[in-house]
Amino acid sequence: KELNLRQKRWIELLKDYDCTIDFHPGKVNVVADALSRKSSNTLANLGSHNQTLLLEMRSMNTTVEVDQVAGLLAALQLKADFVDQIKEAQTRDPFLLRMLERMKQGKKSIFSIRADGVIVNGERVCVPDIDGLQEEILREAHNAPYAVHPGTVKMYQNLRPYYWWQTMKKDVAEFVAICMTCHQVKVEHQALAGKLRPLSIPEWMWEKITMDFVVGLPRTFRKHDAIWVIIDRLTKSAQFLPIRQGDSLDKLAELYVFKIVRYMVCLYLLCQIEILDLLHVSGEVYKRR
Repeated sequence: KELNLRQKRWIELLKDYDCTIDFHPGKVNVVADALSRKSSNTLANLGSHNQTLLLEMRSMNTTVEVDQVAGLLAALQLKADFVDQIKEAQTRDPFLLRMLERMKQGKKSIFSIRADGVIVNGERVCVPDIDGLQEEILREAHNAPYAVHPGTVKMYQNLRPYYWWQTMKKDVAEFVAICMTCHQVKVEHQALAGKLRPLSIPEWMWEKITMDFVVGLPRTFRKHDAIWVIIDRLTKSAQFLPIRQGDSLDKLAELYVFKIVRYMVCLYLLCQIEILDLLHVSGEVYKRR
C-alpha cells in the first residue's frame, strides 16, 4: 500500500523500534473504531437525573409552565410576557394616555387599540420610554446572535414593521453609532485614501506660516474677545494678537502688516505668497469661526 506523507513520518519515527507493522482495513478494525467513537449519544448512556433549564431562556422573555401527568413526559408551555410588559407600561405613559383619551372621545387618531388591549399605530406596537423597554428592543435587534449587528438602515427596517415610538429612527442611529463591536469588526466600504503628501520644510524664518483664531473668550477692557494665532512653520514661534470678533478684513490686514510684516516677514514671503490672498484666506477662516 502506498503511504501518504503523514504515514511516512510515522514510519520514520517507528523504524528505530523493534516492532512489526501490519496493515488492517478500517472497516474491519472494529476494536479501534469502538474506542474512537463517543458513547454519549447512545441510548444506554441517556441520563435520568433532573437537569436545570438553560439560563439563556431568560433573554427570550418567556416563562415555563410544567404540566406533569403521571407516567408521561412533562409538557412545556411557553408564553411570551414582553407584550404584557409593554401593555402595562402604556398605562403609565403620558403621551399614550392623551392619545387614548382622544380615541375615547371619538376624535380622529392614527392610534388604535388592538383586541388584546395594546395600543398600536397601524400594526406597530407603541413602545413607551419606560422601564428600559426601548433599550431592550434595540439591544435585542442589534446584539442578538441572529441579528449579526446590522447597520442603522437595516436595523430600522427590521424594527419598523413591529414597533413604534416617536424618536425611533434617531435612537437606532445613536445605538449603532456607540456599538464597540461594529467599530472594531466591520470593515470600511469606502475607497482607500491616497498617500499622504507632507508639507515642504521652509528655508527661512516666517517664510511660511499657519494661523488660527481662538474665539468666545471673555471680553477685556479694550473690547478684545478673540486671539489671532500666527505660527512660523520653521521655528514654531508664535504670535498671539488680540482682536475683536467684529473686526473687518481691512482691520486684520492692517494688524498683520503692523505686527508681523514690519518686524519678521522677509520680502520672499511677500513675493512668493501674495499677502492679499493670504489675508483673504484668513478672512474666510475668520468668517467660518
